[in-house]
Amino acid sequence: MSLPPLPVSVIGGYLGAGKTTLINKILSEDHGARILVLVNDFGAINIDASLLISAKDDTIELANGCVCCTMGSDLFMAVGDALDRRPRPDHLIIEASGVADPAKIAEVARAEPDLSYAGIVTVVDGLRVRDLLNDPQIGAQIHGQIACADLLIVSKTPLDDAPVSELHEISPVSLIAAEDVRFESILLSNPEFKTLHVGHSHYTSWSHEGAESWRKEDLMALLNARPKALYRVKGHVRGDDGTGMLVQIVGPEVSVTATEQPQRTQFVGIGLADALTADVLSNWSEPYLQATQTLMADTVTG
Repeated sequence: MSLPPLPVSVIGGYLGAGKTTLINKILSEDHGARILVLVNDFGAINIDASLLISAKDDTIELANGCVCCTMGSDLFMAVGDALDRRPRPDHLIIEASGVADPAKIAEVARAEPDLSYAGIVTVVDGLRVRDLLNDPQIGAQIHGQIACADLLIVSKTPLDDAPVSELHEISPVSLIAAEDVRFESILLSNPEFKTLHVGHSHYTSWSHEGAESWRKEDLMALLNARPKALYRVKGHVRGDDGTGMLVQIVGPEVSVTATEQPQRTQFVGIGLADALTADVLSNWSEPYLQATQTLMADTVTG
């Protein structure tokens, strides 16, 4: 007996718009659906520990029957794995990376006969979207992510304070405030598949891993001196007092919060390739890293 096509929704939006927060919200609901989430991002999705059954390799199983997997580089292989699962999921959600074209990822639903297109949901940072659209380097990409949407979700501000008219000029679809979203919100009826080809900036990544521990003031000095073109940073940092620090940077916003002490310090970042050259990254980060390593050695030998 053949199964009906598996509905697939793509959740897109620029770096730090709130895609992962939205997915966590959907997964935590008591909706009764078996949802499989494929994550395509340079940082792992964070799932509330109270929902977990198990986590191994690149797969996270939740108590409500939902599953999250890291997509990796081959979308079609990941989709094939999803279709082979038994019991098969009721709905497939693909989280596009912040710099991806959601419309291009959604084409897998048209190419794979066992999938059905269930729409593109684009998450928009209501506080920053005007500035992002006006940015000469990334504005066209932000415009494209909004234009291909079948549903727009506005995060970080009420709809009354969001640039609704500007968003509707780009994509005259429904808007929902992020706090009001439910799984049913993304179950769209007959969404229109839009084929858009929008040029976008090229990006590069930066990462660091080491055994050093940081004082918070030294860590903040590093983060505050970061290159302007470094748009997004995530990290788990060893603290010198035995408490770890979770780093989250989105554009101008810097957040450093206490967390469990990690075994190693790890940073990963992403930014515009033209401006974020190897020399720029080296000139920024190496003096701070060397100072921290020197401090660590002095502490050990002193």
